[in-house]
Amino acid sequence: MCRFLVYKGSDEILLSKLILDPTHSILKQSFDSRLRLDTRRGQNNADGFGIGFYTEPKLGAAPCLFTSTTPAWNCVNLQRLASKTASHLIFAHVRATTEGSLSEDNCHPFCHGSLMWMHNGGLGGWKQIKRRLGERLADKWYLGVVGGTDSEWAFALFLDTLERMGYDPSSQPAGGFGPTVLRKAMLKTIALINELIDDIPDSVILAEGVDTRSLLNFALTDGHTVICTRYVGSAQDEAASLYYSSGTLWDTKAPDPASRDYHMERSDKGADVVLVASEPLTFERENWVNVPTNSILTVHNQTVMVHPILDRYHDRSPHHRRSAAFVRARGLAANEKASTPGVPASMPSIEVEPQKKFLGPTIPIHMARSRTPEPLTVPRVRTPLSHTEPAPSDVRAITAPNGIRSAAQQPPAQGNIKKKRASITTVDTYSCNSHHDSSPLTPEPPRTEFGNPNKIAQYFPELSMS
Repeated sequence: MCRFLVYKGSDEILLSKLILDPTHSILKQSFDSRLRLDTRRGQNNADGFGIGFYTEPKLGAAPCLFTSTTPAWNCVNLQRLASKTASHLIFAHVRATTEGSLSEDNCHPFCHGSLMWMHNGGLGGWKQIKRRLGERLADKWYLGVVGGTDSEWAFALFLDTLERMGYDPSSQPAGGFGPTVLRKAMLKTIALINELIDDIPDSVILAEGVDTRSLLNFALTDGHTVICTRYVGSAQDEAASLYYSSGTLWDTKAPDPASRDYHMERSDKGADVVLVASEPLTFERENWVNVPTNSILTVHNQTVMVHPILDRYHDRSPHHRRSAAFVRARGLAANEKASTPGVPASMPSIEVEPQKKFLGPTIPIHMARSRTPEPLTVPRVRTPLSHTEPAPSDVRAITAPNGIRSAAQQPPAQGNIKKKRASITTVDTYSCNSHHDSSPLTPEPPRTEFGNPNKIAQYFPELSMS
């Protein structure tokens, strides 16, 4: 399997800020892929790489491609070009072969006209469907396939599907084909692949041990809209990992230009920058959003939309659990955290994630529980505190026998998060101390490990080296 990265921004960015510099850049993933579990290949994606990017309109609508069979970490030209090339839409891919030989013709991304395509995964029952897939194609798309990968044949099927919908894939429209057209063509392509697999005789599947499950993490663009899928041809299994991140600026935290500590800034609610990646480029969990299994992600005008793929492998139940065993057997890992050993996946009401990062204010567990089992005469209610918190001496509280304030003494709602957290600790500590409680509350310790890559084991268990 492979790793890929998509960048779409309002402004151009140097390729080096995505491909070379970040802590877990696509270059780093070519020799240290944390979500590759293949014991035969290790964590390498060393069978070539490719970069595709769009240039100024005066140079044409077609993307520029640079591919090589040299491992990405050992290509001097990549480092030279990436530090001097900028674009507003970039595809990057590092390859680990499953189908096709080690050849530049088999390196992603692939392109036709203004369209660019790359893939992480594999088509189920490929040897049994390849001939029939080719027979379905119009001659120009059949003859246009120059490599031997199932990924390029899937791209040819997409081009054929787009043409059958009434759109010329070679036309290179000035504003692109539009998100609706590309999304519809992508969904039809996935449906056609499933139909081809369904037509494999059961006798062949049993006799040859054919695995009919597909992993279809596709990325497609026409230079204006980006379409990505995270998909598996199964209702019980997870798909290969896929994340996205959006914000106003992708840059280093420190002013030092040599810093590798990149992060996604969010100065407002806009999304001037959108990244989609098989693996996060940083280890800051709050910067990355998990794309759900069997979903299609659309980026248009810097707006990110995620829709479920509604086919027979979709389950509407919010309690539906999928297994990561299949994707791990293929040498990959899913986004989802591993289940706790001994807890069956069919028990949706049990939380099996050992630790989860919360982005909002947290209240220590001992503050949320009653300290004595005796019944209360006044119910305990915790409401948000106001901007102007009264000093402890101003709190005229009529408390319950165990020192808990009634709802009537709670100040008005809303307040700054940091003030709110500090005020909760101050008021509750005063209340407890005024009644000689033997277990006073202590303030939450400050975060000192923010930005430390060692947090990977805590916030990205699926990226752990263990």
